[in-house]
Amino acid sequence: MTWSWRNRRAARRTAAEKSGELELELIIPEQFLCPISHELMKDPVTLSTGMTYDRSNIETWIDAGNSTCPVTNQLLPNPDSSIPNHAIRKMIQHWCVQNTCRGIERIPTPKIPITSHQLSQTLSQIEAAARRNDDQKCKEFVAKITSWARESDRNRRCIAANGTAAVLSKAFDSFACRNDGYAIKDGDILQELLSGLMATIPFHDEATNRNLSSTPSLEKLVSIMKAGSLSSRRNAVIAVKSILSFDENKAEEITKIEGALETLVKMIKEPICPTTTKASLLAMYHTLKSPQSAAIAARLAETGLVAALLEILAESSGRSVCEKALGVLDGLCMHGEGRLKAYENALTVAVLVKKLLRVSEVATELAISILVKLGRHDEDGETCVNVMIEALEVGAFQKLLLLLQLGTSDVTREKLSELLRLLNLYRPNVECTDSLDFKHLKRSF
Repeated sequence: MTWSWRNRRAARRTAAEKSGELELELIIPEQFLCPISHELMKDPVTLSTGMTYDRSNIETWIDAGNSTCPVTNQLLPNPDSSIPNHAIRKMIQHWCVQNTCRGIERIPTPKIPITSHQLSQTLSQIEAAARRNDDQKCKEFVAKITSWARESDRNRRCIAANGTAAVLSKAFDSFACRNDGYAIKDGDILQELLSGLMATIPFHDEATNRNLSSTPSLEKLVSIMKAGSLSSRRNAVIAVKSILSFDENKAEEITKIEGALETLVKMIKEPICPTTTKASLLAMYHTLKSPQSAAIAARLAETGLVAALLEILAESSGRSVCEKALGVLDGLCMHGEGRLKAYENALTVAVLVKKLLRVSEVATELAISILVKLGRHDEDGETCVNVMIEALEVGAFQKLLLLLQLGTSDVTREKLSELLRLLNLYRPNVECTDSLDFKHLKRSF
């Protein structure tokens, strides 16, 4: 392949020489190249050692835990004290303009990253505006933070590391308490604050989740999930997922809010984006882990959630979505209402067996757990028999034997053994077909 490329290059060079159109090779001046990446610098900054690097490269170097200059190996007293080198940057831009005819694009003038002091001032202004109930001023300052977050990764790190989430969540709670007759409208203060909070992800600190989990805040989050803009609905369900991840005991309070569970189900049936689907599934998973899981499972089963989960599993091969959908289905099948809906659906057994050994170890363990629940319980003895027979017919026994040989965790091995015992009761009466998953394996007979 290399030889072929060299031949083509030589042929082009020969043709250019014959036509008199040979151009000089473009050489980038050495001082314009970053010593780390050896590429043209877009945002040159100079360290206390006098060496100049591209900002993104030196920040990656420092974030990796290094505290010395990559070239001189001198210790950096303050690794974050890099100074923009405007002289080099202007020279690079001038060189780019001169070589536009050769396909070189002029690098844009970079925006100066925000400082902790700038951010602190803006956060103080947001707190003051929230105390005055001045939603217009508060929106202006939140928009400034959101704009900063969009500019660069460094800005996002600065925003996340300086308590921004706690301030914005406190302001959200403050406005939520004062807006009893809250009506969703484009660009309202609560949706703007949610948008600002997304710039500080992950916001798993105690203060932030405590502010967002107050009763007024939860009610407003559910309202936004129901009728907000698409981006605000996504932000709201991510916030709800974060609250439940932090404290599953909040599940009871959320589920008491009118339409909360139904809205989460709707976000799965009518997905906005993969992020929203995953957040909705995780929120449901946490509600089914709460002490009130039996009542929650009964309500979710009546919404058609089981059928929606099976459709996701049948259509999706993505690891993350499949694992979360199986986790929710496993939680539903812990309770009678969820199992009854699973029994009624023709996809259940085929989809679960298909996911064995196909997606991930976690997905396999969850699929086994669900099959055990469906085969173990005796709400309807005939139904359980039908489930086991169908599992045999679609090749579950062969897959489970292979999985037993490959090895699993102790908990999964116990469930796997139990499932094999259940299936073995009906093997003499069923002609087991070979699973297509093993058609490529060589046999000794």
